[in-house]
Amino acid sequence: MTTAGMIWKMAQLTAEKKSSNKIVFIPKRAFFEKESLEYPAGQRAFKALKELGVDVAFTGSHNRITGIPGKTPREAYLEGKRTIVVGVRKTLNFETCKPSAHYQLPLVTSCPGMCEYCYLNTTLGKKPYIRVYVNTDEILSAARKYIDERAPEVTYFEGAATSDPLPVEPYTGSLEKAIDFFGSQEYGRFRFVTKFTNVESLLKLEHRGHTRFRFSANARSIIDNYEKGTPRLLQRLDAAEKVYKAGYPTGFIIGPIITFEDWKDQYREMFKELNQRFGTGENLTMEFITHRFTKRAKSNILEVFPETTLPMEETERKFKYGQFGYGKYIYPPDTMDEVKRFMSELVDEYIPQANIDYFI
Repeated sequence: MTTAGMIWKMAQLTAEKKSSNKIVFIPKRAFFEKESLEYPAGQRAFKALKELGVDVAFTGSHNRITGIPGKTPREAYLEGKRTIVVGVRKTLNFETCKPSAHYQLPLVTSCPGMCEYCYLNTTLGKKPYIRVYVNTDEILSAARKYIDERAPEVTYFEGAATSDPLPVEPYTGSLEKAIDFFGSQEYGRFRFVTKFTNVESLLKLEHRGHTRFRFSANARSIIDNYEKGTPRLLQRLDAAEKVYKAGYPTGFIIGPIITFEDWKDQYREMFKELNQRFGTGENLTMEFITHRFTKRAKSNILEVFPETTLPMEETERKFKYGQFGYGKYIYPPDTMDEVKRFMSELVDEYIPQANIDYFI
C-alpha cells in the first residue's frame, strides 16, 4: 500500500472506530504559534497533543506553515489533513454567511474530513491543514459587538462556514465556550454543522436553546463514495439523537444532493432513518444543497482524487454566477425542480413538523 493509501485508511478507521470516544481526530503533527501558549486554550491543546504523542513544533505564523510533507498533490492534501496548527486570530472582522446566518464565527478553519466534493478544496491551498484559534474570548467579544449593533433584532452566527469544529473540540473547548456565551445572549444565536460524533462534552451545557446543532446527512452511496474519513450516517444520527434529547434545537443539512441511478430510493431510506428518531419531534430544521462545482474545484479535485466518480461534466449542467462573483455549474432547471419537489415530499411524509430553511 502506498503512503497516501496508508494515510487514507488510518483516517477512515479513526473516524469510524473512535467516533463514539472523546477524541475522534488525532493528528500526525502540530504547529503552535508561541503566542498561543499565553491562552488557556493553547495550553490545553499543547498538553493534550503532547500526551497523545503528536509531534509538536513551533511556527511564527499560522498562515505560513512549512514542514508538511507531500511530493504529489494527493500526498500533500492527505498530510495537510493530518496537521493541526494552533494560533491566535488577529482579524476580528467577521465575514457574512448567507444563507445560513448573518455572520461567520471564526473558531476553526478546515477539518480532518476528506470529502471529495468539498468547496474548501479551492480555498485552503494544496495542504489544507486544520487551524484552531485559541483567543476564543476575544472572538466572542467581537461577536457581542455585532449583536449589539443589530439589537433588538436577533443576530445569527455560523460556526462551520469554513470548517467542522467538532473533531477538534477536545483540544480547544471552543464550542463549549461559544455555546455558553450564546446561552447568555438575548439577541444572539449560534449554529454549526458537523459530520462528526463526539458530542458528549456539550450535552450538559446551559445552551438555553440558543445554539442549533446541525448534522450533515446524505444518501448511503454519497457518504460511502465521497465522504472519506468521516463517521457513517447511522453514527451521525445516533449523535444527533443525543443532542436532541439534551434539548438543543437540531437540524440537518442534506447535501450535496447528487442524482444517480437509484438516488430517490436511497434518499427515501435516509428519511426513514430520520423518521424513526425524529418523526414526532419539534424544533427541527432542514437545509438542502444540491451539488455544484467550479472549473477550479474540478481541477483541484481531479488532482487529489484522480479516480473520483463525482459527476462533473460541464455539458450536463447550467452555468451560473455565484454571490462572490465566480461561476459555478449547477443542475439544470428541470433537475433542480425535480429534486426540490421530491425532497419536499419526503419532508412532508417523514418529518412534516420540520421547517425547511432553504433549498439551493
